[in-house]
Amino acid sequence: MKLIIAAIKPFKLEEVREALTAIGVRGMMVTEIKGFGSQSGHTEIYRGAEYAVNFVPKIKLEIVVAASMADQVVDTIQKTAKTDKIGDGKIFVLDVAQAVRVRTGETDSDAL
Repeated sequence: MKLIIAAIKPFKLEEVREALTAIGVRGMMVTEIKGFGSQSGHTEIYRGAEYAVNFVPKIKLEIVVAASMADQVVDTIQKTAKTDKIGDGKIFVLDVAQAVRVRTGETDSDAL
């Protein structure tokens, strides 16, 4: 099993969710986050005063899938979330040692 963590632009969330559902992803966790990378923030004007916004709003997706499906999920997220502008995000893939469905006690791939 693989854990896929993706940080994407907030307005891309629904499009990415629909694309992942279409390829058979049955669930994901979504968190609103803030961060910076190459984009490194920007400045805004509020009530006449300029101030720096050092952290940019992002959406973090966490998806656990069978190892055989990981490449397809990564490819789908990359194609769907891409805007060709700085700050499109990052995708990380990690190994998952164990999964347990709390309600039934099913484990590993049965828990997905």
